[in-house]
Amino acid sequence: MRHIGYVRTVDEVRGQWRWLAVVLGIAVLVATPSVIERLPVAASDIGAAELLSRVQSSTAAPYSGYAQAVGGVTLPVTDGLGGLPDLLGDTTTLRAWYRAPDSFRVDTVRLAGERGLYRSPALLWRWDYEQNTAVATPVPEPNLCLPREADLLPPELGQRLFSEATTDEVTRLPTRRIAGRDAPGLRLVPAESQSTITEVDVWADPDSGLPLQVDVLAGGAARPVVSTAFLDFSSEMPDADTVRFVPPPGTDVQQQDGLDIASFADGIDSPLLPSTLSELDLRDRDEPGSVGIYGRGVTELIAAPLPRRAARGLVDQLRAAPGAVVTGDSVALSIGPLNVLITEPAGDRRRYLLSGTVTAETLATAAQKLEGAAT
Repeated sequence: MRHIGYVRTVDEVRGQWRWLAVVLGIAVLVATPSVIERLPVAASDIGAAELLSRVQSSTAAPYSGYAQAVGGVTLPVTDGLGGLPDLLGDTTTLRAWYRAPDSFRVDTVRLAGERGLYRSPALLWRWDYEQNTAVATPVPEPNLCLPREADLLPPELGQRLFSEATTDEVTRLPTRRIAGRDAPGLRLVPAESQSTITEVDVWADPDSGLPLQVDVLAGGAARPVVSTAFLDFSSEMPDADTVRFVPPPGTDVQQQDGLDIASFADGIDSPLLPSTLSELDLRDRDEPGSVGIYGRGVTELIAAPLPRRAARGLVDQLRAAPGAVVTGDSVALSIGPLNVLITEPAGDRRRYLLSGTVTAETLATAAQKLEGAAT
């Protein structure tokens, strides 16, 4: 995905009332589910295969709602990763209005203010209330980019993780009451032995198939590494004016190309990657790029060439991180279900960043093949 700011003059008092309303609204939304969830839950006779089909077919369904995502992983490396550490290791509060894949709005609610993401057919706007800045990025965006807050919404995360699941990988879970709805559950256990994800649980709206709660579990974890759920949810079509962004007077409006470390690496001139790594197949992409994505669904390995000048700095960061494993001039690190490895310089002095929800052994085998192919 896949704020409206307020002028501080005569409207200052109105803005103060607005924040009071936000605080009270959050308190009500947090308290209400605890009452609703005590009501009896109606069992569902929908089968696992049918529920999977509805989840996979829900990408165009409209919705709005208030959700919270809790991450259970702390990243020891932060430079150049944007907001990724916060997404995996913190609590993210989101309010979303989704009309279509090219028409939506997602607000990230924080104590200091709001950040908004507005998508229209022509532009992607990022609005920061606290900084009073609005950044416009032309669409389509780069093929690859780092995750953002909107990717933690239950529909976004659930649809992505279950998009390539097969019927023999899923089983039914008991129905839960989520955001006032009786939501049948579905468990995905990946078939690939290379995966570090042990299971993904989703509870979905039975009519639209939209995921309402998603829990991602990994081996050895005491709690989900990521858990996201709606506290308030509607499947009605949001109003078009709600998702339309017009910069408020006095806003610092900026233009950007949308490139981050992931999209920058995708544009590096590097040798072609092999068709398989660690028995995982290279995925076809709509447009060519230097970054390779291997595997499917919750079992993914990403191979990205590193800029030579930036590689050393990232290697030094990983070396200093707790639990880092240094072998020769390569370095590896396990972060919950994520494994990261930077290869030794190959014959052309190129290093690769290997990462994904695959085992450390899987990355090590992939590194050996990449290092050998470049010599």
